[in-house]
Amino acid sequence: MNITVLGCGRWGSFIASYCSDIGHNVVLWGREGSENMSRLKKDRKNEYMQIPNAIVLSQDLEYAVNQADHIIISVSSQQLRNLLESIKSFKFSNKTIILCMKGLEQNTGKRLSTIVAEYVPNTPAAVWVGPGHVQNYVYKIPNCMIIDSMNKEIIPIIVDVFNSKLMRLYIGNDIIGTEIGAAAKNVVGIAAGMLDGMGYTSLKGALMARGAREVSRLIKALGGNEITAYGLSHLGDYEATLFSPFSNNRRYGELFINGQRFNKLAEGVYTAKAMLLLAKKYNVDLPITKGVDDILSYKQEPQDIMSELFIRSVKGEFID
Repeated sequence: MNITVLGCGRWGSFIASYCSDIGHNVVLWGREGSENMSRLKKDRKNEYMQIPNAIVLSQDLEYAVNQADHIIISVSSQQLRNLLESIKSFKFSNKTIILCMKGLEQNTGKRLSTIVAEYVPNTPAAVWVGPGHVQNYVYKIPNCMIIDSMNKEIIPIIVDVFNSKLMRLYIGNDIIGTEIGAAAKNVVGIAAGMLDGMGYTSLKGALMARGAREVSRLIKALGGNEITAYGLSHLGDYEATLFSPFSNNRRYGELFINGQRFNKLAEGVYTAKAMLLLAKKYNVDLPITKGVDDILSYKQEPQDIMSELFIRSVKGEFID
């Protein structure tokens, strides 16, 4: 099977390596001027791994797309539209697009698969999300992830192509919940980091429970199945996002509280704003998401915001 991965950051590079290891022909694409691609071309290494020699490194976008049966996209969620604009005129017959990325478009609140449909409407698209860090996978520590799509026929096909003992892939049945859950866990991850930074780590259990409940309300309002919030795409990813030292979002929140900069991508910053757009449109209460955005965007006092989240008016736990 011919696989192309568009995006050569830590996750894209790992997915390319993974696909090569399980027997596929792989092209890994990076944009012109990409520091990540320059490093890979120099010695086929990045800070996490050495990629197999069998992987073709390319900066020719049309070549990378044309040769693929499955096109895996792993870029920043806010750059997806720009990438799709660049490739929309290419030939996509008999191809599948798989999004190995999590997020929502900041200015619209749109799910990423719906953005793909705007540019290549006749090409089936799926999402590949769930728990796991490159830093664990490269040491052959297994985990589980989920494949979901509006096109139910392609899900088992993708699972069959990419499933392995290292990464067990599950069949999803709620693309709305899967995408919202995967994106929203990064916002909860920032909140967890803030609690760590304030020395309130013991509150992360409450954050997990209330965070999943908050996200379930949004999923339901959007037409998804609220139980999906408690599956692999959201609650199942909490250990890797709320507790792991490898979590960019958790680390971003912790360093923010300590007045330090974090120079890596934290998707939850953009996702919080997108979720609040959806919350306003669908009249859904998202107190954790709002609290995170109030702290990051409006410089509200973190201790005040976080304390208020856990001393709100007394009510039943599952009463909205």
